[in-house]
Amino acid sequence: MKISGFDYQRLEGAEGVTLEVAVGGTGTPIVLLHGFPQTHLMWRDVARGLAADHTVICPDLRGYGASDKPADGNYSKRLMAADIVAVARALGHERFALAGHDRGALVAFRAGLDHPDTITHLACLDVLPTLDMWDSLHGVNAAVAFHLYLMALPAGLPEELIAGSPDAFFGYFLDLWGKSPFPADVRAEYLRACRNAIPSIVADYRATAGIDIRHDQEDLAAGNQLQMPVTVVQQDWGAQLGFDAAALWRAWAPKLEHLTVDHGHFMAEEAPTEIAATLRSLLNR
Repeated sequence: MKISGFDYQRLEGAEGVTLEVAVGGTGTPIVLLHGFPQTHLMWRDVARGLAADHTVICPDLRGYGASDKPADGNYSKRLMAADIVAVARALGHERFALAGHDRGALVAFRAGLDHPDTITHLACLDVLPTLDMWDSLHGVNAAVAFHLYLMALPAGLPEELIAGSPDAFFGYFLDLWGKSPFPADVRAEYLRACRNAIPSIVADYRATAGIDIRHDQEDLAAGNQLQMPVTVVQQDWGAQLGFDAAALWRAWAPKLEHLTVDHGHFMAEEAPTEIAATLRSLLNR
């Protein structure tokens, strides 16, 4: 499935990896990064709304959708962020706004730290920075994030278990994390894409329990922060897990606007008009 009215290109990211990229609209650029277990298609309504006055760029992350899925296991958010910068430059954009949801938000976070002169504005939807995420999960409440622990295990076992029943595994998140059901054709497309990407999806998550932690710790020790305007939109996780999400984010982003919403995890699909308006507000800061 494709975003209607958008052109599709194969563009080179980092280290020779090629990404599938949808591009539409004209004006100042914004890149939208999808989450798990989805593809760039999750942005279809938001992207069409923003395309009236922005160039909107929606890639499939490396390892997902129609993008390349290198088997080397290197899915650090640093490398995935480098993919996005390379793709934007291939389209002629040296500076751009960046918004990510879930996994894509972790890539966006890393891009903002690694490429502060490139990212003009940053939005992260329904995620915590990696270090804060792991620190916030404890006790029985951590069961909500069982997949993080499963896919952090050494190579082999997670891939085998998920491959045994991929539609049940990925469908679990699609069906329980949102407050509205997906259209049948969209849900089927997400499941198809995930079935074809099990090793790379696991490698992405495994990196978040390994090299991504080290990269974030290095930035924390160096006092590095996100210096661009940042908007974070989240469900009220803190009420369930006992932390102050805004305070955690503010430690990384002094120019923070933190919004708590009453939508499910898949908020860009449940409330696209609201999310598009939030992104427009960020771009005007």
